[in-house]
Amino acid sequence: MKFSRPWPEVRELGRLVWDYLVCLTPLAPSQVILAMGCHDLRVAAHAARLWHEGWAPLVVASGGNGKVTSVWHETEARAFARVLREHGVPDEAVLLEETATNTGENITATCDLLRRRNVPVERGILVAKPYMTRRSLATAQRQWPDVEWLVAAPEISYDTCMKDDPRQVLELMVGDLQRMVVYAERGFQAPMPMSEDAWLAHEELARLGYDRHVIH
Repeated sequence: MKFSRPWPEVRELGRLVWDYLVCLTPLAPSQVILAMGCHDLRVAAHAARLWHEGWAPLVVASGGNGKVTSVWHETEARAFARVLREHGVPDEAVLLEETATNTGENITATCDLLRRRNVPVERGILVAKPYMTRRSLATAQRQWPDVEWLVAAPEISYDTCMKDDPRQVLELMVGDLQRMVVYAERGFQAPMPMSEDAWLAHEELARLGYDRHVIH
């Protein structure tokens, strides 16, 4: 049985989840910018911006097809590479990793790719959707722990993001917040302190039916 609440209340529950999931860090010169594949091409555009600002000489576009992009006729990496090219990043500064289907594989497959190419990495910049930044960081810290990871995202507010497809955004955030706990318990991510307000908001949103990506 699904329940209902007024939409303004639902939006504010989502804002609590968003505020927890967004985790950005100061930037520093790095060896690689890792653009985490997803359906939002603004992530690739922001990676291009960071490359032009000189934060790293190399951009890895990582992503095969995930739970949202499985209907695309190209991999996330190729879509991102096209955006990078359109924003003036030369082909020689871009590597494609086209096998990853989830956040963990974005990290591990990129690690394998760069090691095969003998590209040393001491510090890297993860670029992801704002509400994927905390989970990306937690995943990278566990899956590639000998690298110092920094995190960046396109400058998109919660209200702006909710104009795209609000139901999809809420469903993805609910799934991602649950994974912060479940995947840490399974050893896939580094554990991070959980906000009680965000957790209760996630539970209520799941109860209201925004549970498409919840692990049952």
